[in-house]
Amino acid sequence: MLKRRLLILLATLACLPALAQFRVEVSGVGLTQVPVAIAGFRGDDAAPQKIASIVQADLERSGQFRAVDTGGIVLDEGSRPEASNWRQKGADALVTGSISRLADGRYDVRMRLWDVVRGQDMGGQSYAVVAGDLRLVAHRVADFVYEKLTGDKGIFSTRIAYVTKVGAIYNLWVADADGEGAQSALNSAEPIISPSWAPNGTQLAYVSFESRKPVIFVHDIASGKRRLVANFKGSNSAPAWSADGKTLAVTLSRDGGSQLFLLDATGGEPRRLAQSSAIDTEPVFSSDGRFIYFVSDRGGAPQIYRMPAAGGSAERVTFTGTYNISPALSADGKWLAYISRVSGVFKLHVMDLAAGTTLAITDTTADENPSFSPNSRLIIYATHQAGREALMTTTLDGKIKARLARQSGDIREPDWGPVQK
Repeated sequence: MLKRRLLILLATLACLPALAQFRVEVSGVGLTQVPVAIAGFRGDDAAPQKIASIVQADLERSGQFRAVDTGGIVLDEGSRPEASNWRQKGADALVTGSISRLADGRYDVRMRLWDVVRGQDMGGQSYAVVAGDLRLVAHRVADFVYEKLTGDKGIFSTRIAYVTKVGAIYNLWVADADGEGAQSALNSAEPIISPSWAPNGTQLAYVSFESRKPVIFVHDIASGKRRLVANFKGSNSAPAWSADGKTLAVTLSRDGGSQLFLLDATGGEPRRLAQSSAIDTEPVFSSDGRFIYFVSDRGGAPQIYRMPAAGGSAERVTFTGTYNISPALSADGKWLAYISRVSGVFKLHVMDLAAGTTLAITDTTADENPSFSPNSRLIIYATHQAGREALMTTTLDGKIKARLARQSGDIREPDWGPVQK
C-alpha cells in the first residue's frame, strides 16, 4: 500500500506556471486573537513593496491576530499616537513606521510597536536594505511584533520548500513562508520528492529519480552545489535530518523490502535500525533526538510507530483509524501531525502526544505531507481545493487556514524550514 501511494503521488504531480505568484487567502476565526492596528507606513505608497500590508497579512495568517481598521491613517515611527483613540477603535496594539529611499539606492525601513492599552512604547526596529530585501524586512517586522505580543518566536522570515511540475520538468522551489519570492533550487526531467530542510536552514535533502531510480542528494541552497549521499542498490528515499544536522534517517531497500537506516549526512555506509519483514518508511526524528517516528505496515496496515533513535524495539503511536501515514513532529515535542484515511479520503490530523487525543482539523479530502512551522504554532500541508492542488497553512485547532494559491496549476511536497540564526 505504501509503495502504491508513492507511485500515485508521483503520477499526480501536475503542471504549475513557474513565475506565477501566490495569493494568500485567510479564512476562519480563532477563539482568542489580539486586535492589532497596522497604520500606513509613511512612504509606503512610493515603495516597491507595501511593508504595512505584508506585516498585516503575516499576522493575520498566524491566527493569533485580528486586524483593526485604521481608516487609512498614516503614522511614522516618530509619531506618538493618542492611545485612547486607538482603544476606541478596538486595538490593543499599534504598529507604525516609514520607508524612504537612501542616496545609495537602498531603502531605510523603520517601525515602532505601541501597547495602546497601557500607553507604552514596546520598541522598534530599523533596516537599510536593497529593494530585493524589502519583503524579508517586512517579515522580520512581523516577527518582531509577533514575539513582543505573544512571547513566541515569529516564523514569517523563514522559508518553505516545495515541488512543482511544468510539462515534463520538475522543480524544487525555495520561497518565503508566505509563498512569495520563490527561487528554483533544482529542475529535472525526472521526479523530485521528499525535500527536507537541514536544521541550519542552509541545505535541503531530497530524492531524485534522475538515475531512473530514487537516490538521495543534499543540496546547498546558497551555492547550488549538491552531493549524492545515498545511491545504494534498490530504492533510496524519505530522508530526515537529526537535530544536530549530522545524520540522516533514510529508507533503503538494499537488503530487500523498505527498511530504516541511519546515514552520515556526508554519505558513507548506512547502519540499519531494525530487523523487520514489514515496510518501514517515512522516518522523522523527535525534537529531543531520542526517538524516530515512522510508518510501518507491520500490523497489517500503515500506522505510525516510534523507536529509539539508536534503533531497537518499536511501539505503536496511532490507534485511531486503519491507515495513518506522513508523520510530522512539532519542535516543542507536544504534537504529531499525520494523514489519516477516513471513509476513503485523506485528512490532516493532529495528536496531542501527552494526552494521546487526536483531532481532524480539515474539511478537505486529499491532504498530504504536513510540516510544522518552527515555533510549532502552524502546519503547512498540500491538498486539493476547488478542483486543484494547493498549499495551505492551518492553526493546530484548524480554526484559521490560509491558502497559498496560484491562478492555476498544482503544487506538492511542502517542508517548512527552520528559523535561521
